[in-house]
Amino acid sequence: MKATDVRAKTLDELRTELETLKKEQFNLRFQRATGQLENTGRVRQIRRDIARIQTIMRDKRVASA
Repeated sequence: MKATDVRAKTLDELRTELETLKKEQFNLRFQRATGQLENTGRVRQIRRDIARIQTIMRDKRVASA
């Protein structure tokens, strides 16, 4: 996910995307704990996407205030 794609979304869209990514992150952690995780790089990618979305959400909130 690129930052330009994230910036084009509204705050509501970002909230739903963030919720989806957090659920996926939970599932990946669960898979890692049970030894079923195949794509280990996805954990890092999800973590960065979550941080990217949170940063842009904060920027949008600060800009609107």
